[in-house]
Amino acid sequence: MPAIPTRMTVIGIKEPGGPEVLVPEQRDVPQPAADEVLIKVAAAGVNRPDVAQRQGVYPPPPGASDIPGLELAGEIVAVGSAVKRWKEGDRVMALVSGGGYAEYCVAHVGHILPVSGLPMVEAAAVPETFFTVWHNVFERGALKAGESLLVHGGSSGIGTTAIQLAKHFGARVIVTAGSEDKCDACRKLGADLAINYKTQDFVAEVKKFTDKKGAELVLDMVGGSYIERNYEAAAVEGRIVQIAFQGSPKATVDFRRLMLKRLHHTGSTLRARAVADKAAIRDAIETHVLPLLAAGTVKPLIYKTFPLKEAAAAHALMESSTHIGKIVLEA
Repeated sequence: MPAIPTRMTVIGIKEPGGPEVLVPEQRDVPQPAADEVLIKVAAAGVNRPDVAQRQGVYPPPPGASDIPGLELAGEIVAVGSAVKRWKEGDRVMALVSGGGYAEYCVAHVGHILPVSGLPMVEAAAVPETFFTVWHNVFERGALKAGESLLVHGGSSGIGTTAIQLAKHFGARVIVTAGSEDKCDACRKLGADLAINYKTQDFVAEVKKFTDKKGAELVLDMVGGSYIERNYEAAAVEGRIVQIAFQGSPKATVDFRRLMLKRLHHTGSTLRARAVADKAAIRDAIETHVLPLLAAGTVKPLIYKTFPLKEAAAAHALMESSTHIGKIVLEA
């Protein structure tokens, strides 16, 4: 294996601001701790939390790299002294708390999955999105076969993943999206109903589709005025799982609906979770989802790739919200 260089190109955040503050810079190649591996990055996924970090509103948790990037795929080039399962040369995808926008990145041994034949660009688009969907839809949201799932942002990386997994495990899937093209893309992935939220009332459409019952589970990344409307769209004993606030994190809500319908409103973030929590999600994905990825039954929907040094252009595209699926950087 070629010698590991001492310096590498990374994408730094010059100061909080727009996409233009993402600039290539030189940093030392990190050294893996005892329970970590060093990965030569082939590709890294771009996610909304990266945008929030760049804007200065989502700082890295203590001890995490200040370099953006929460998921990546590549080849292991060094392993820590306590690492047993993995070895140099293994092709892996990894969930990280930062550092993915770089030529090399360290990852905890418990947050790594084998690439299993996926192209590196696709593998890099798996960890953050699939960890988030699995935990919030199937673990926290307890989605069951036969239930209806309402996903806001159906054409996003999270949404396109949720559609495929929920359909595979026997649920009916309703999504909202902001254009007819996005709605069509969601239907092609398996969505049973795609609602254009710019021209249709999603509460009315969900009620109509479910014979007035409502959705048993709502996955929401919007917040704001959607919170009260989600309570209206949910079924009795329904669950609402909050994973982001692309709108406002604050809302005026009549909570009587929560009581009368006996709703459960929960939420989570992934980045700051304990190492063991994320390792448990990894284990569940390896058992239940990795075989589906290996077989091509489900797969990340890749919209566009950019060279690492063009991370600013990738962020500009994400903020335009014109993409369908995932945006990926290639190192």
